[in-house]
Amino acid sequence: MFFGMANFKNSDRSQAFLLPPDLRDWLPEDDLAHFVIAAAERVDLSLFKINDRGSGKAQYHPQMMLALLIYGYANGIFSSRRLERATYRDIGVRFVAANTHPDHDTIAAFRRDNQTAFERAFLQVLLMAKETGLLKVGTVSIDGTKIDAHASKIRSVRYDRAQVLREKLKADIAELTAKAEAADASDTPDPQALPAEIVRRDALKSKLDAACERLEAQAKEEAEAERVAYEAKKAKYDAKRGRRGNPPVPPDDDAPPPPERQTNLTDPDSALMRKSKHHEYRHAYNAQAVVCAEGTQLILSTEVSVTPSDQPTFVDTIQAMQTGIGLPPQLQSQSVKSLNRGG
Repeated sequence: MFFGMANFKNSDRSQAFLLPPDLRDWLPEDDLAHFVIAAAERVDLSLFKINDRGSGKAQYHPQMMLALLIYGYANGIFSSRRLERATYRDIGVRFVAANTHPDHDTIAAFRRDNQTAFERAFLQVLLMAKETGLLKVGTVSIDGTKIDAHASKIRSVRYDRAQVLREKLKADIAELTAKAEAADASDTPDPQALPAEIVRRDALKSKLDAACERLEAQAKEEAEAERVAYEAKKAKYDAKRGRRGNPPVPPDDDAPPPPERQTNLTDPDSALMRKSKHHEYRHAYNAQAVVCAEGTQLILSTEVSVTPSDQPTFVDTIQAMQTGIGLPPQLQSQSVKSLNRGG
């Protein structure tokens, strides 16, 4: 293609550097990386797990790994695979990682093995950011995202269905046990499938027993909560003069779980939810995060729940921030209880 007398800047990708590059020259002076590195250097690392015997392959310094995770999270990079890739592509991440490239397994293992120490260190860094004025807790953003559980919908069971299956398995186990005892009493060889079948069905029955117990315990907790609410309503009703209308109806403390209530045999802590009306229902968790919306994008607190809606966990998420770095000024004048009431 002919461009006539057009003047272009040189785009020679084979041009070598005249001097060795310094990443600090490529990173703005006000980049968050400088603060994260300085803060990580002041964090107590005694709780982090390291190989202090000096054996084996050289390990990455926990100070660098801590700074790498915090800087990655502050920039919305949560996946260990994405963080590994960023050590090659992102100048800030590459600077924090000291031009090294921990693989995703190493990053994930460090985070997993030092979860408690990491959470404490993260809070220390946030408090340092607040004290130095880098983090001004004014406007914050709260949002949730659905994280898939390691469970399938086909492993879910309704309470009424679990009850039926339990009784059927109980009868099957009794029948198979009788057949096994009859085989032992006779001269015929033992049918090898019988003991294995008994074990298999007994294991399934144990899972269903546990599932029913979970649902019944959940129903009991709900009944206790309803009882507290009933007592409050009853006291308010009794205190009124010239009472009108029917008194509050007491809850049934021994009511079984609703027949349609489900639990999952693989991951009983998860719940059925969907990301939006355009997505299918899947077993998942609802992860909540509070993020500083005034430039730093630092994560201030997190919560995980099994309620599909964000609203029931709003107060808990705010309280987590309150016990950590403190509430924004406009919320300090309001109690968390008033937030819960929608005030």
